Amino acid sequence: MEYESRSARQLWVDDEKGRQRMPDPVRTAAVRAVMITSVTLIQGVVAFFCSVAGSWLAFPMTISSVASTVVATWSVLDVWITRQVWRQRNGVVSEPSSTARQLRRERRAEERSERSDRSERRSDGRTESARLSEAA
Repeated sequence: MEYESRSARQLWVDDEKGRQRMPDPVRTAAVRAVMITSVTLIQGVVAFFCSVAGSWLAFPMTISSVASTVVATWSVLDVWITRQVWRQRNGVVSEPSSTARQLRRERRAEERSERSDRSERRSDGRTESARLSEAA
């Protein structure tokens, strides 16, 4: 009986997680950064043990560890930069709130009315003083 109840259940059940999967370019950069960082850490450990043992390999391993540290730092920055670029190109579309949108509409309407007033004054071809002298 217990065997029958086991066979009725699914073998694999997907749990919905709160976090979404990383985009492909970001995931690729992250995997590359982890690989480079792990190699750098291994080089550092080997350099340490070679220097403790007094091996001739200590100096070349130390130099390569320093160079690898620079490369690992760049690879971690590459993950961050790739993530930011992906968000800017494909990320969330931000829209201003309705309040901000309304204020911007009002400001633009005022600017348009001011421009149209100025253009009407210029279209007359007369200056203010000429208009005032005609009125008098």
